[in-house]
Amino acid sequence: MKRSEFIKNSLLTASAIASGIGITDSFAAEKAGVKIADKPFNMDYAPHQGMFANHAGKNFLDQIQFMYDKGFRSIEDNGYLARPIDEQEKIGNLLAKLGMRMGVFVVDGGDNWKISLTTGKKEFKDKFVETCKKSVEAAKRCNAKWLTVVPGFYERNLPYGNQFANVIDAMRAGAEIFEPHGLIMVLETLSDTPELFLQKTNETYAVCKAVKSPSCKILYDIYHMQRTEGDLIKTIDRCWDEIAYVQIGDNPGRKEPTTGEINYKNIFKHLHSKGYKGVMGMEHGNSRPDKAGELAVIQAYRQEDNFL
Repeated sequence: MKRSEFIKNSLLTASAIASGIGITDSFAAEKAGVKIADKPFNMDYAPHQGMFANHAGKNFLDQIQFMYDKGFRSIEDNGYLARPIDEQEKIGNLLAKLGMRMGVFVVDGGDNWKISLTTGKKEFKDKFVETCKKSVEAAKRCNAKWLTVVPGFYERNLPYGNQFANVIDAMRAGAEIFEPHGLIMVLETLSDTPELFLQKTNETYAVCKAVKSPSCKILYDIYHMQRTEGDLIKTIDRCWDEIAYVQIGDNPGRKEPTTGEINYKNIFKHLHSKGYKGVMGMEHGNSRPDKAGELAVIQAYRQEDNFL
């Protein structure tokens, strides 16, 4: 290599490292023959399967490696519980090898998206308890800590207070299973349909306060909460002592930050200032379905993560 080219490459590498190795710098370095692993983000953002399939291919393990190479240090896998055990173990082994964390997977026994736990019926509570026990074993295979729980839909034939009590009873049963293992079920407040029992953060906050367990906390999904209540930073502060997990998605569209109306840089900065060290689940789609769209997702996170 010519001395001038060596100096050029060395300066390019130093520049990329000093600047946090943004997507443009990284690719420029690779064109110059210098392979650079991207610097980890300030916050712990967690992509999911398929988000970078155009670059990494269809194999989820290869996708996880790509995520690591681009600076991500966690993943999310909502459907992890339904994967074959050997696949769960492979995912867990790779995460351990790379020093990555598993974000949430969903405690789903088939009753999340219908009238179920609000009824107080034994059949639904028993199924929930059974799924919680299964989730404990699955969590061990990937060293997971957080598990998403959705209590289902309203039971319109019961007063709200009775439904609230039924949900608390079920959540206490789940917490009893998770507590000995240090696992945390995070109750997700959603905006998908008005039939869902938990739709606003204060409702989920009240459930967690009533359950009184370190294993029953809030999953604060910024996308959903922008749709149902707004006032994001104030709501986060009001309910902070019960929030254990955060998810991301811009609104409208539920795509990556910078594609909608939410000021994610300010929210990330606020969470960082509060000392949040947990996973930030990237539970959204890509605004474009191609390689350029995948790079746009990474660039958006580099941009919004630049708040220090």
